[in-house]
Amino acid sequence: MAVAQCYEIPPAALNPSCGDQLGSGECLIGSLKAYVTGSPSSKKAVILVSDVFGYEAPNLRKLADKIAASGFLVVVPDYFHGDSYAPEKGSIPDFLDNHAPEKGFEDTKPLIAYLKSQGISSIGVGGICRGGKVVAELGKTEEIQAAVMFHPSLVTIDDIKEAKVPTAILGAEKDQSSPPDLIKRFEEVLSAKKEMNSFVKIFPGVGHGWTMRYKPEDEAAMKKAEEAHIHMIEWFTTYVH
Repeated sequence: MAVAQCYEIPPAALNPSCGDQLGSGECLIGSLKAYVTGSPSSKKAVILVSDVFGYEAPNLRKLADKIAASGFLVVVPDYFHGDSYAPEKGSIPDFLDNHAPEKGFEDTKPLIAYLKSQGISSIGVGGICRGGKVVAELGKTEEIQAAVMFHPSLVTIDDIKEAKVPTAILGAEKDQSSPPDLIKRFEEVLSAKKEMNSFVKIFPGVGHGWTMRYKPEDEAAMKKAEEAHIHMIEWFTTYVH
């Protein structure tokens, strides 16, 4: 379920520009603009699926850079084609109608095919909020090697039952979109899957969006976000190689 928390505290905007080469900075991959960071010669990649505020969010790009520093090529696609959420653009239901997570799942298929054509042999996908649903769908396939979700929304228990790859889910104690009880149900389902590894953690004292919507000057909030970021990097380092 997506609730109001998913749309609170928008990030500062960036001015987008786009080139046409797969390298550090912005580029065009098929029909998707993307922020790309890391070495193009890497054989392992991570795709980050944004929340409703889109691929330009500064904290999201900082996370991409952190992951890239661990040896990954990181791609942050613009799944919304320049139409990321803003209150003045319309209602939340209208936004979800126009940008259903299932569309993000379909858009990721040619992106994965392109990365593999460029020599990438192992791919992890991380999703934030609404992006968690895209990751859940990808985790049902054999196209990726690992999945991480930050405070996911719209993800169901049936989605988790179909997971086929090592999956980590990091939830928040004060989350109305995916409350702790639901995260614990996810953990029960994943724990029963003896054929794959999983990790589930509920962070105390934080709310939905804490991993991305912190203010850099708030050291306490940033420290909590960075703890989640470390978990993500460690998960990808373990399973995407």
